[in-house]
Amino acid sequence: MSDKPFYETESPTIRLRTWVFGQMVWGAFLAGVFLLGIGIFIGAIYAIGLLLPEESRQTPDPMPRSSLEQPLAAPGHDLA
Repeated sequence: MSDKPFYETESPTIRLRTWVFGQMVWGAFLAGVFLLGIGIFIGAIYAIGLLLPEESRQTPDPMPRSSLEQPLAAPGHDLA
């Protein structure tokens, strides 16, 4: 082995490219961990939903569709 560090003979361009690549890999790793965390969270919600009784999945919708389709103006209004 040599007494000199290996990176002492590298050019600044190579050293910069190595640093940039390392930063990109670290960022990709963090993004992957974040995405995995979201997937685990959604999977846990799905698993809890599977543990619920079947009757809970057959209940009527708490927000009926008719409440979303209200007229823009009340009857008797100039726009109605």
